[in-house]
Amino acid sequence: MFEPTEEQAALAEAARDFCQGTLTETLKADDEAEVFRPEIVKAMGEMGLCGIPTPEEHGGLGLGYYEYCLVLEEIAKVSASYAVSVAVTGLPQVILTLFGSDAQKQRWLPGLAAGELLGAFALSEPESGSDAASLKTTAVRDGDDYVLTGTKFWITHGSYADVYVVMARTGGPGARGVSAFLVPGDAANLSFGRKEEKMGMRASPTVEVVLDGVRVPASARIGDEGIGFTVAMTALDSGRITIGASAVGLCQASLEYATRYATERRQFGTPIIDFQGVGFMLADMACRTETSRLLVHKAATLKDAKRPYSDIAAMAKVTATDAAMAVTTDAVQVLGGYGYTREHPVERWMRDAKVMQIVEGTNQIQRLVIARHLKKQHGIG
Repeated sequence: MFEPTEEQAALAEAARDFCQGTLTETLKADDEAEVFRPEIVKAMGEMGLCGIPTPEEHGGLGLGYYEYCLVLEEIAKVSASYAVSVAVTGLPQVILTLFGSDAQKQRWLPGLAAGELLGAFALSEPESGSDAASLKTTAVRDGDDYVLTGTKFWITHGSYADVYVVMARTGGPGARGVSAFLVPGDAANLSFGRKEEKMGMRASPTVEVVLDGVRVPASARIGDEGIGFTVAMTALDSGRITIGASAVGLCQASLEYATRYATERRQFGTPIIDFQGVGFMLADMACRTETSRLLVHKAATLKDAKRPYSDIAAMAKVTATDAAMAVTTDAVQVLGGYGYTREHPVERWMRDAKVMQIVEGTNQIQRLVIARHLKKQHGIG
């Protein structure tokens, strides 16, 4: 079950070869100096890796989320930061494919799918994280335009993106008052505040985005007024699959590295993998990795089949990201003191894993989502 075809395996192998041949050159230095290289995303785009599920008529490969997951896992095995970049620049593509006008699709999708343009998703605010429906950024209609004012936090690709999907309030309080807009990266009165200094994902820029009376035409609104929250939640359902796939990549990289180390490292005259305390830890790491992969692939397969997948996507996100935190931590433990040093990549993988339990809806919120689905399945509410 979920075995890739030759074509799917070849796509994943191409991603693996590119990442191992390109990303590893500056990986450690970029993590330490918090350097993001947009040209790497562009190079991935030239291979088709940035637009895997985007329809062919709009410049993508027209494949599914299953293929997307295979590729993201391979990227994350080398760099979780660039796996996130590919996933985040994919969010506007998901949104435009499902909700965009023909003109919007023609304007933005080919460049995003090709990696020539970077996309960003701007939902979170200083006082609006998990409670996304309480956002305060406003979009006021002024003739044929909207004027957007507010501040967005935690924006991946902030200051780098060519287009931002911005959620702003056009109506009253709550989810029904939110609309979605396309804001070009060079828009007047769009500026950028603090770049976050992060524990992990340090090669992925996270920047405050400030809209101080940004004027966009009404044609920049995505869909009707008031559907912005639906747009955002639909995108996040997809994003939970891609974050899950990236987490699986971290699990697999950590498992392989720790197993290799435990086979080569000898204590008391024997490889440490033969000690039950280490061998059992590696066995648990393997179980967590494979369980997470299967659940992520199930969510992707359901999405590709156009079947309901929101609850499974939430389960996949929780399972895979919790596993990534556990597996990377155990990898550090297997290496002992060496694992705590920057000589080995396991400490970076552990730092990268933590934020995956937070982004695309915290794992606590995911458990609420799952519980609500269970309630509905039993005919309550």
